[in-house]
Amino acid sequence: MKLVVGLGNPGKEYAATRHNAGFMALDRLAVECGQGSWQSAHHGLIMPAAIGSERVLLLKPMTYMNLSGKSVAEAVRYFRLTLAELLVVVDDVALPCGGLRIRGAGTSGGHRGLASIESSLAAQAVKEEKSGRDFARIRIGVDPPGRVPLETYVLESFSPAQWKILEAALHRAAEAVKCWIGEGLVPAMNRYNADEPG
Repeated sequence: MKLVVGLGNPGKEYAATRHNAGFMALDRLAVECGQGSWQSAHHGLIMPAAIGSERVLLLKPMTYMNLSGKSVAEAVRYFRLTLAELLVVVDDVALPCGGLRIRGAGTSGGHRGLASIESSLAAQAVKEEKSGRDFARIRIGVDPPGRVPLETYVLESFSPAQWKILEAALHRAAEAVKCWIGEGLVPAMNRYNADEPG
């Protein structure tokens, strides 16, 4: 089984914000591949999905972004998953809006949701003789904040111009998740890291 996590903040006031790009990508996957409805578990909302022959669990942590690791680590432990079976979808202000970047590991890059997951997976990583950073992630570009403070920018809604780009980006992100599950990390990186936004 694979665990696919989308990061964001719960609540209607955050639904259309840049920090919720991960939630939006998972909602797209849920429509295409989900089985049933979202259910509360592991400090989040979960939904089983089928992608090809693989059993998949979709997870949206409801802990707020900075504590995302609490939800992810609990699900990883409960389902006895390895770090190689985890994929996290997250927003990234270092990428142009709509750009995708897939990696098999890496740093948080200052993203507090990723940092929380890395910290919370430390014990699991020790068991596997790995680092808490050794899990796949798909970053969805939301543009740099410019002169707007970062904390303000990510909690604001996408601009009309960004929305036009985001729709296609969410589709590509969902396809990238399917590729990672069905074909593996390297094919997903080769196919979607070269993808251009817009």
